Amino acid sequence: MTGLKKEIKAYESMLEYLEQKHFGQWVIFRNEQLIAAHADFQDAAQDAVSRFGRGPYLIRRVGALPPVLPPYVMYKLHPDDDDDD
Repeated sequence: MTGLKKEIKAYESMLEYLEQKHFGQWVIFRNEQLIAAHADFQDAAQDAVSRFGRGPYLIRRVGALPPVLPPYVMYKLHPDDDDDD
């Protein structure tokens, strides 16, 4: 397991604790450990970049549902590519 997969697994293994102690906060994971929790994404991102540069690291909002993109967003090559012409 490499890259972010390790960080996601570590996040998921700590989810119960995170939801009790850091619900709604943005958390940083690196090397499979919780590094910090912040009230907003900007602070979390600045902290992560200042500590680790380009990464890899995971920043997630505790309690937020993962984003789900509809299929047309994933496969539409260009906004002007409409079949309605």
